Amino acid sequence: MTKDVLDFVVEKTHELMGAPTCSQEARDAAQSWLDAVGTADEAEETKKYITELEEDIVTVDALIALAESEMGAKIFGADHAKVVAAHGKEIKDAGAVYCDCPACAAVEAILEKKAEMQ
Repeated sequence: MTKDVLDFVVEKTHELMGAPTCSQEARDAAQSWLDAVGTADEAEETKKYITELEEDIVTVDALIALAESEMGAKIFGADHAKVVAAHGKEIKDAGAVYCDCPACAAVEAILEKKAEMQ
C-alpha cells in the first residue's frame, strides 16, 4: 500500500474509532489493524479489518428498516426514529447506498481504498 493510501486509511480509521456510532467490533478491528501497520502481521490484519468493515457498514435500506421497526423506536426513541427513517429515505433518494452516520461514512471511505490496501 502506498504511503498516501496508508495515511488516508489511518486518518479515516481514527475517525471511525472516534465516531459514537462505531461498533465495538469495528473499533477493536481498527485498533488491531493500526497496531499491525508496519509489522509482519499487517497483510493479515488488513484482510481481517476489511472483512469487519464490510460486515459492519449499514446500507441505507437497512437504516430505514431499522428506524421504522420497534427496535428502532427503542434505539432512537419513537419520535427520533421517524426523523432517522425520513433522513434515510432522503439520502436514498439522493443516491446514497450506505448510512451517512460518522462511522459508516468513515467505513465507506476506507472501503473505497480496499483494492489499494491489499
